[in-house]
Amino acid sequence: MEPTQLLKGVLDLAVLAVVAQEDGYGYDVVRRLRAGGLAEVGDASVYGTLRRLYAAGALTSYVVPSDEGPHRKYYGINAQGTKVLAEQGESWRSFAAAVDRLLAAPGTAPTRVLRTTSLLEDEGTR
Repeated sequence: MEPTQLLKGVLDLAVLAVVAQEDGYGYDVVRRLRAGGLAEVGDASVYGTLRRLYAAGALTSYVVPSDEGPHRKYYGINAQGTKVLAEQGESWRSFAAAVDRLLAAPGTAPTRVLRTTSLLEDEGTR
């Protein structure tokens, strides 16, 4: 399964989670997502997500002057964003738990493949 396809469904949640920890500007959010294990996340996707979440009222923004170049636009989570984060977080945990249960169920494909491979190897050694 392509990580980029999975990311599309959870990028809002991941961005809200990162910004809930600490306000950040665009590239800072990208860096923190990557450091958190989402190495496949694209800069443009994160910038677009920040703008969309801001337009939807889930984030606030403010500008901070920078000595190293242009001013930086920081994003912070607000009450509405915190509510969205809680709701989406619960949905994600429920969904991930269901998939984990399916993967752990007896007779799932990975278990059958391993068992079949072991049987074939055993037959080949006779």
